[in-house]
Amino acid sequence: LAALERQVFDFLGYQWAPILANFLHIIIVILGLFGTIQYRPRYIVVYAIWTAIWVTWNIFIICFYLEVGGLSKDSELLTFNISRHQSWWSENGPGCVRKEASVPGIKGLDSHSYVSVIGCALEYRYIEVMHSSFQILIALVGFVYACYVVSVFTEEEDSFDFIGGFDPFPLYHVNEKPTNLLFKQTYLLISLAGFSSMEGKDK
Repeated sequence: LAALERQVFDFLGYQWAPILANFLHIIIVILGLFGTIQYRPRYIVVYAIWTAIWVTWNIFIICFYLEVGGLSKDSELLTFNISRHQSWWSENGPGCVRKEASVPGIKGLDSHSYVSVIGCALEYRYIEVMHSSFQILIALVGFVYACYVVSVFTEEEDSFDFIGGFDPFPLYHVNEKPTNLLFKQTYLLISLAGFSSMEGKDK
């Protein structure tokens, strides 16, 4: 749900790199859930590996918006240099008021080309940082849980192989000729009935 929420706002801001990353993340999460329900440890291992990549990606997003290491939040890196769009929260954050100022001497569709945003209670970069931090927290919890589930599944498989893997005639082996067993039981019942009747005559 957190990934879907983030995907919606990245779509609104035309952030193409995060959109692709979120899409992959949603697919891997579904794969991990399927592996947990269907007892497929390999799928869960794939999810665990992806969580490490997902944490790295979100650390990069945090560094991007905090402008760490020469990164700039005003660059077009997240839009693949296709457009100059920024995060949707830059103009629609809590308390933000978007104002369009007309440029003198220009008429037409571009007359309101200058946009100013004032009154924001929280800068949009901090909102994006909180989003990424929350994703990192969820990913770490998911990684721990995935490792636990894989270990449980592995222990169950090992115990099952130990109990019945080396037994040439396991306990759940079904007799291939049930009719022979039925005849033997019938013969024993007839013998017992004859023996009891003979005892009655002797008495």
